[in-house]
Amino acid sequence: MTGFPAHLEKHYAKSWGPVVRQERPKAGPVHELPEEFEVLVFRRQDTLSYATCCMSQPSDEERVELHLLTRVTQGFRAELVELMAAVAHYHRTGARLGLGHSVNFGRPWVEGATSSFGLISLPYLDGPSVEWMAEPAVRCLWLIPITEEEREFKKSRGGEALERRFEAAQFDYLDPFRGSVV
Repeated sequence: MTGFPAHLEKHYAKSWGPVVRQERPKAGPVHELPEEFEVLVFRRQDTLSYATCCMSQPSDEERVELHLLTRVTQGFRAELVELMAAVAHYHRTGARLGLGHSVNFGRPWVEGATSSFGLISLPYLDGPSVEWMAEPAVRCLWLIPITEEEREFKKSRGGEALERRFEAAQFDYLDPFRGSVV
C-alpha cells in the first residue's frame, strides 16, 4: 500500500495500533468505488474499528473518512464491511457526507439491531489526533449507529441536541440492541 492509502493506514495506526484486517467489499456496485477503496479493521482494546480507506480521494476539495466501532466479542463482521462500502458509495455517487449528516443504512447495522441509521460525529473517544490527518488533509469522523427516532429528533432539534441526549443517557454506543435515547 503506497501513497494516500498508506498515509491513512499510518494515521489510524498511530492511535489504534496495527491493522488486523484489510477488506475490499465483494457485493454491490463496488466497481463504482475508487479502485483502492477498502475497509481497515483495527483492534482497539475491547473494540474493533472499521475504518474507510479512500472513501475520499486526494483530488477531493474536502476529504472525509469514517469509522464505526463494535465490541471485540462480536468478532469480525463482514456485513459491517459492506455497510461501510455502501456509505462510501453514497458519498462518492450521491451526496458528499460530512460532520452532522445522517445516513440511512437500509437495514439494521447488525442483524436484530435497533439502529438502522448512522450519525456522522466527532471522534469523541479519540479526539483531534484521530479527527485530523495533516498531509494530505483528511478529516476522520465517527459513524454512530442511531435509531429512526433519534434521526427524527436530530432532524427536528439538531445534532447537538441529540448528542446531549446521548451524553445524558450515558448510552452504550457499542450495544446494537440499545433503546432509543428519545
